[in-house]
Amino acid sequence: MSNLLYTVAVILVILWALGFFVYSFGNIIHILLVIAIIAILLRLIKGNKPV
Repeated sequence: MSNLLYTVAVILVILWALGFFVYSFGNIIHILLVIAIIAILLRLIKGNKPV
């Protein structure tokens, strides 16, 4: 599950970075960035504990 969160976070950060070059995303890209940061923080807080 943590790998999935990390993957989603990385994808959202990449989309956010692309938002600087392609402005058609509008303000939703910043919401995606916040979600990505929350996912990364959750992964850091939980650590690499086995499920």
